[in-house]
Amino acid sequence: MDKLASLKSFVRVVEEGSFASAARAIRQSRSQVNRAVAALEDDLGVQLLNRTTRKVSVTPSGQAFYQRAKAILSDLGDAEDSIREHRDHPSGDIRINAPMSFGTLHLGPALVDFARTYPDIRVELSLDDHFIDPVADGFDMTVRISRPTETLALIDHEIVPMRRVLCASPEFIRMHGEPTDIRDLARLPCLHYGNLPSGARWKMTGPDGPVAVQVNGVFCCNNAEVLRDAALAGLGIAELPTFIAGPELQTGRLVSVLCDYAPGPLSLYLLYPPSRQLAARIRLLVEFIQDRFGDQPRWDLVQ
Repeated sequence: MDKLASLKSFVRVVEEGSFASAARAIRQSRSQVNRAVAALEDDLGVQLLNRTTRKVSVTPSGQAFYQRAKAILSDLGDAEDSIREHRDHPSGDIRINAPMSFGTLHLGPALVDFARTYPDIRVELSLDDHFIDPVADGFDMTVRISRPTETLALIDHEIVPMRRVLCASPEFIRMHGEPTDIRDLARLPCLHYGNLPSGARWKMTGPDGPVAVQVNGVFCCNNAEVLRDAALAGLGIAELPTFIAGPELQTGRLVSVLCDYAPGPLSLYLLYPPSRQLAARIRLLVEFIQDRFGDQPRWDLVQ
């Protein structure tokens, strides 16, 4: 039995959902794929797949084996790529997960430029504001704007700090007055981000040290661009990153308030398994993102 070929056949059947689709994907006959998976099951002494006339499903043992087999094949591909580093045209697939707003405003255009520069590297970008495990969810890299993570399972590569500010529209300030004390946020209308564990409790650092205040949340959304638009409409005070609100702050459509108080520090991070750094295509992307976004003044848009 060619165990490597059997692993590839089994992984493809799980991902495609049928022997016929897997056979087409790897350009083999259905009987070849069936024999390869059957030989693998005989060798392991367990049933990996449930087969009926209509569908194929994965057994619990098969699901566990699939995760390990997929990781083995991925590591093998990365090792092969590392040997081919001298090639002028790196190739392969990169699956990236990133937050929605940063992805649409900044990372997406950057990856278009990356794809133009390296046409043999196939890029798949998935945008989602929820934190995910890149290993468990099958991504080569996760882009996150967060605090540092402490996990030995992932490389935590900081690109650049990301500044956030408290801001509101001039119309809002004319109607409600400009806040002069952090406690004013408990009575003034505020717009808060929906995916934070702290909810409407904002934590920041002021002249006297750390402080937290339960804000008067009148509008909640898990997308910062929506919160920016709500602030522009005069709905309330928002806590926004400058990579989203910077242009409006520069033109005066939004103004900073309570400037002596700074929200907790966040940074732009790349998270990826240690094995991925072996792949030339991953190293190229890390260097590209570092060059593209690693300039602090780019994000510190408010003077």
